[in-house]
Amino acid sequence: MNMHSKIEVAPEPAMAEPKKRNWRTVALVGGPVLLALAGTAALNREQPAIAAPPPPMVTVAAPLVRPVTEWDSYVGRFEASKSVEVRPRVSGAITAVHFTDGAIVRKGQLLFTLDQRPFTAALAEARAGLISARSDVELARANLDRAQRLVADEAVSKSDIDQLTARLRAANAALAGAEARVRARALDVEFTQVRAPISGRVSDRKIDPGNLVAGGDTNGTLLTTINALDPIYFTFDGSEALFLKTKRAQAAGTPPSDVEIKLQDEGDFRWSGRLDFTDNGLDPRSGTIRGRAVLNNPDFFLTPGMFGNMRLASGGATPALLVPDAAMQTDQARKTLLTVSRDGMVAAKAVQLGPVVDGLRVVRSGIAATDRVVISGTQMAIPGTKVQVRAGRIAPTREAASAGSIGANALAGQATFAAR
Repeated sequence: MNMHSKIEVAPEPAMAEPKKRNWRTVALVGGPVLLALAGTAALNREQPAIAAPPPPMVTVAAPLVRPVTEWDSYVGRFEASKSVEVRPRVSGAITAVHFTDGAIVRKGQLLFTLDQRPFTAALAEARAGLISARSDVELARANLDRAQRLVADEAVSKSDIDQLTARLRAANAALAGAEARVRARALDVEFTQVRAPISGRVSDRKIDPGNLVAGGDTNGTLLTTINALDPIYFTFDGSEALFLKTKRAQAAGTPPSDVEIKLQDEGDFRWSGRLDFTDNGLDPRSGTIRGRAVLNNPDFFLTPGMFGNMRLASGGATPALLVPDAAMQTDQARKTLLTVSRDGMVAAKAVQLGPVVDGLRVVRSGIAATDRVVISGTQMAIPGTKVQVRAGRIAPTREAASAGSIGANALAGQATFAAR
């Protein structure tokens, strides 16, 4: 055995192979990554950034400026300006009725006739007594004249002259009594014809012909009633504020306030009048005071007892700003309006509101006549953001269908306070 034999060691190819495999792995892994990055860059170059949406479109208009008369609203009843209970002045039997139930009668018109025979007989007796009294006066005067002619001859004593003078005075007194009885009996005859004391609408007859009635001013039998309807009253209960306002207006020399009334089946206030009376004290239980307005009623259409809605002018016509009621916004306890500035920025302004006039709301304060108020698209208008504007027009409800514009001589609107 050769102790010096050569030992050959095989090369270690595994040391070189890993390097080649690493380069291949890098190439295989890095290729897709580079392709993905390149594709992303290409997509970014082909798809531009998404543009912001345009500002929303809203409709704006300047507030409508019109003269407005504001009114206070009340509910009341119509009452007759005069009411009379027709009763006979003398007792007797009703012989005739000269009117139709519910008709319009005039002052002095004959309504009832009583049996006149007992009263004409009493009148004839009184006239006979008057003739006798006149005869007694003539006799007493003749006796006194004869006695006075004998005074110069001392044929008549002074006491006789005094007695004759007293008899003449008594005869004159009896004559005056007889004349008074004639006038009284003549009045009784006149009272047998019951006439209308006032003009107005008469009620139905309470007594038919043939019935006996009792005469008297207060305890007499009620024959019928008459209500005066032209003019007619409208009574209502107002607050203490109304009383104070009326008193201050009177102190300032302001004429009585105008009122307008509509009936239960009417849509417009077609009846006009004026306030002419307030009571002399307030009701301590309710704190209200009774007021009264007077209205002309030439055709007697208005009837006592009817209900009506009255509005009382609270001042003269004054310029006011009006906007659609739908444009109002509620911010907790505040009312606001959205306005748009010249650069398109939306802002909310707190306003103080008044009544509604022809579908438009009166704005007492908070905006100016030159403000551009958002009247349509309020849901898209957010305070602090910009919007695009489109010009609109504010018109009262009853004029909205008309294409014409409101001229400078437009009639003043009339406001009615909403019920609280």
